[in-house]
Amino acid sequence: MKRMFILIFLIAFFLPAITFAAELKNERARQEGNRLVIHYDLEGKEQQAEVGLTITVEGKIYQSSELHIEGDVGKLKTGKGKRLVWNILRDFPRGLRGSVDWELTTSGDSFTDPTTGMEMIFVKGGCYQMGDIFGDGDGDEKPVHEVCVSDFYIGKYEVTQGQWRQIMGSNPSQFSSCGDKCPVESVSWNDAQDFISRLNSRSGKRYRMPTEAEWEYAARSGGKREKYAGGNDVDAVAWYDSNSGSRTHPVGQKQPNGLGLYDMSGNVWEWCQDWYGGSYYNQSSRDNPGGPSSGSYRVSRGGSWYDTAWALRAAFRGRRGPDARAYYLGFRLALPPGQ
Repeated sequence: MKRMFILIFLIAFFLPAITFAAELKNERARQEGNRLVIHYDLEGKEQQAEVGLTITVEGKIYQSSELHIEGDVGKLKTGKGKRLVWNILRDFPRGLRGSVDWELTTSGDSFTDPTTGMEMIFVKGGCYQMGDIFGDGDGDEKPVHEVCVSDFYIGKYEVTQGQWRQIMGSNPSQFSSCGDKCPVESVSWNDAQDFISRLNSRSGKRYRMPTEAEWEYAARSGGKREKYAGGNDVDAVAWYDSNSGSRTHPVGQKQPNGLGLYDMSGNVWEWCQDWYGGSYYNQSSRDNPGGPSSGSYRVSRGGSWYDTAWALRAAFRGRRGPDARAYYLGFRLALPPGQ
C-alpha cells in the first residue's frame, strides 16, 4: 500500500486484485492543485477493454459517472499513456478530511452473440470468500468459505424480451408493454433451459446458466467486498420496491458493477444452474462448485423490482421450484471460454 498526504485529504492507493484479459499496468497518481491525476497503461491481446474507476469516500462507493472525472474511462482501445483527472473540489467543495480509496478495474474481452445481439463480458477467474461476509445474512449464507472459479463469460445484461422472442417466437412476460429491452420474466428454470437449447442449436455455442458461485463472484465485481452488485448504495445499482414503480425497467439504466455488468441486483431475479441446498455451504467444494447433485428447488439470485433491499444483497440465496414462473423472475447467460 502506498500513501500520499496532501493538505485537505489522505488517499490510500490499492492495486486491483484481479488481472483481466486486458491488464492495467504502471498505475500512478499525483495531486495537481485541486485535482487527482491518475496515469496508467492498458495492455493485452484484446484491442478493446472496459475500464472502470471506483472511488470510496467515507465508506460510500462512487462510480466515475457520479463524479467530475474526465479522461480515459469506459470502453477504450488498449495502449499506453492513459490518463484520468478527478476535480475533487467540484464534488466536495469543502475538501476531504478522511481517507479516500480509488481502484481501476477492467472487464477486458467481450463479444456480441450474432444470433441475438446478446453482449457477453469476460470474467477472469479467481478465488473469493463466498457468503455472508457482512455478518447480517440468513443461515443458508453461512459459513463464509473460500471458492475458486475458472474464467467464464457472462451476460452484460439480463436476457431481454426481444432476445427471447428471437429464439422462442413469443413473449411470456407480464410486463410486455415495457418493450424489447426490458428483461424477459415469467419464465421458469425449465423454460430457460428450452431457450438455451434452442439458442445453442442456432449459434453452435454452449451457453448455460451461471453457477451460483460464478453468479456471486461476478455480481461482486470479481469477489470484492460489495453488499450489492456494484457497491453498497442500492439505489445507484438496482431497481427494487422503493424505486421501481412496481414494474421492470429496460436493462442497463442503473450503474454497472466493476466488471461492467448491469442489474445483477434488482430488476428481475436470475435463475442459476444449481440445485438449492440449505446446508450446502458446509460441504461445498472449493473449486468450481456446482451445487448439490439433486434437490427440489433451483437457486435464484439478485432480487427484483418487487423486493426490499434485503433480498438484493449479492450473498442472498433465493430458491424456487424449476417449474415456477413469476413476473419478477428471469435469467442471464454464461459461457465457458472457447465455447
